[in-house]
Amino acid sequence: MPFEKARPSPPQGPPIEPPLSPWMFPDLRAHTPGTRDEPDDLVAMGADLEPGTLLAAYRSGLFPMPESSTEQMLWWSPVTRGVLPLGNLKVSRSLRQSVSRMEIRVDTAFDEVIDACADPGRESGWIDCNIAEAYTRLHQLGWAHSVETWQDDELVGGLYGVAVGGLFAGESMFHRVRDASKVALVGLVDLLFDEHADLRLVDVQWQTPHLASLGVVEVPRPTYLARLEKALDLPLPRAFT
Repeated sequence: MPFEKARPSPPQGPPIEPPLSPWMFPDLRAHTPGTRDEPDDLVAMGADLEPGTLLAAYRSGLFPMPESSTEQMLWWSPVTRGVLPLGNLKVSRSLRQSVSRMEIRVDTAFDEVIDACADPGRESGWIDCNIAEAYTRLHQLGWAHSVETWQDDELVGGLYGVAVGGLFAGESMFHRVRDASKVALVGLVDLLFDEHADLRLVDVQWQTPHLASLGVVEVPRPTYLARLEKALDLPLPRAFT
């Protein structure tokens, strides 16, 4: 899914706050366990992908993900959320060897990273042109970032996500050589490890067996929302300013 139009680089310094969204997302903290209104991962439909809407969603504990069965955008907040405690990352001996052979860069190839993540040949791919363009706009405003793995001056893997205060909401990752996406995750954790590391929140949406092997754990939605509220008050990591 290549893009032909050149895009400006993100701003230097703090991110630019876009106009507020006209949409209101549900208050997930208002759910009372045991009522007939049982929680579900899917919490809303519709709205748009404007920067203000995306930021409002992340600040409320939601993220967008389309499905081919509907034309409306779907907004998710997993009942059981996958998060990566910064001190919990599991780095095997072979991964350490890969780390030593590769280089981490930040925001030098955001377009290439999102294009690779949106490769239509990937199994279970969900990143369409609307999603790619929306996160590119967030990148231009300084909110979305790429953590890239380079080897011999070639982009071989990476990930992208949204940084709001102490939240890093991971969206997708890719690799072209073995361990390259894992190396990007190691790089991300290194970038976030500062004096606020205990309160920073790395959101990976859902835990998978692969992510669990790297240290991702599951937390119930109320725990995630409580941690999110504290994380949003933190300063951005220096690497993203």
